[in-house]
Amino acid sequence: MNRYLIDFDSDEIEAEYHDVVVIGSGIAGVYTTLDIPEEYDIAILTKETLDVSNSVLAQGGIAVSLGKKDSPELHFNDTIYAGAGLCDEEAVWVLVNEAAPNIEALVKYGVNFDRVNPDELALTREGAHSRNRIIHAGDSTGKEVCDKLIAAVRTRNNIKIKERTFVIDLLVENNTCRGVIAFDEDSSTFKLYLSDIVVCATGGFGQLYAHTTNPEVATGDGVCMAYRAGAELMDLEFIQFHPTVLYHPENKSFLISEAVRGEGALLRNKYGKRFMPEYHELCELAPRDVVSRAIFQEMKKTNSTNVYLDITFKDREYLEHRFPNIFKTCLSYGIDISKDYIPVAPAEHYCMGGIKTDVFGRTKIRGFYACGETACNGIHGANRLASNSMLEGLVFGRKIGDEVTNILKETKGMRSPFKCSYKSNRVKKDLDIDKIRADIQNTMTEKVGIIRDREGLLEAKRKIDNYVELLSDMKNETIRDFEIQNIALLSKLVIESALEREESRGAHYRSDFNKRDDVNWRRHIIKSL
Repeated sequence: MNRYLIDFDSDEIEAEYHDVVVIGSGIAGVYTTLDIPEEYDIAILTKETLDVSNSVLAQGGIAVSLGKKDSPELHFNDTIYAGAGLCDEEAVWVLVNEAAPNIEALVKYGVNFDRVNPDELALTREGAHSRNRIIHAGDSTGKEVCDKLIAAVRTRNNIKIKERTFVIDLLVENNTCRGVIAFDEDSSTFKLYLSDIVVCATGGFGQLYAHTTNPEVATGDGVCMAYRAGAELMDLEFIQFHPTVLYHPENKSFLISEAVRGEGALLRNKYGKRFMPEYHELCELAPRDVVSRAIFQEMKKTNSTNVYLDITFKDREYLEHRFPNIFKTCLSYGIDISKDYIPVAPAEHYCMGGIKTDVFGRTKIRGFYACGETACNGIHGANRLASNSMLEGLVFGRKIGDEVTNILKETKGMRSPFKCSYKSNRVKKDLDIDKIRADIQNTMTEKVGIIRDREGLLEAKRKIDNYVELLSDMKNETIRDFEIQNIALLSKLVIESALEREESRGAHYRSDFNKRDDVNWRRHIIKSL
């Protein structure tokens, strides 16, 4: 495998020096940036504009134990249960114990969470939570949080925002981070952003699949650049499918928040029959993997493309207030959720695996940190507990910010010169990149989805391996070229991990190994060069 996706000579490319380079503009990236003192020069590099990320699309809310009958211990227990025996307990303790101070920080940034009264935040419940502990801003929590954090970033003179900047690869020298090489889409030029500290917060990789709640930018770029640079990846086989995504001819990616089920919504098959009590004692509020598989099996049993979510027992005024975005969006497709069942089906939603880190976001490469969905420190185990994702970005973003600040104080802006050149055997190829992308996505959806087996995984592996080989010596000139390299590589690594894990656990379900096997498989699968 070629180390870099392009040939280059650092002497021939424009370079900028920064104290810190942050890749990604979701909650994890932006919050980390804000935690670093204003005396340091920071560049935020984002593939699109600042407001395009998985975080912005997050509807439900943020999990935090604030209720009188709740505690960090209970939140810990629920997280461990959902993670199906693979959670890192140290990381989970950090998550639940440091949740409340980070929520207080968001309130200070002006985030307008829903309240019962001026002094009390409103709390709701989502799948696998034993208490009401989800704070929210209507059904657009992610957007509200991101809007306020981005507004704060824009006021900081020390933060340089580089939009429409695609980061291609991490620059590494003697296992030490030296910066990144990026493509400026507006000028169609390459550029070096040099720094001894790089924070990767590029989000997930939902675009490996045909149906996903993730935006177009979620192509796994950060995970792949880390892998090529020598970082370790962990838990890639655990891909969470959200059970309830709108199923409509014009929209099959709009999330119907778990909070709707938290407010009592029932799942019904095409005959109107409620079916979740047959699958799990927690019914509609069972862990996401359970609900997704139940829906998948119910669709198969009834030969249907979707099931239905029923919240018609709530009146229109309540629904318009509690779920304004969902209500409005569904209505635009002719669905009045106060009267009509919502057609839904599972779609890829979240990746538990990613770049292996410790609780301070540190990777195997010195100076290279990862945070948010692109990172994997073990808090989610085999299946993320609902609404722990934004919390993860906050808690561990702050820990990275504090760690980086201490390093910067010690180094006091010292920078050593960096020179690098790379030459490969890449050649220009006339390939239909969009067709290859669609074929990979369909293959991953059909063979590496909610239910897997060896035969299907091997079939997928053969196809994806051929694409990886075909693309290995292609000259990359556009963002779509870079993305397809990452999509193919990461699909290959996900399939290999899924093949290796011969059991069913959390979001990884093998019909040919349909039992959990703690004796042999209560461990993580690590991928590295």
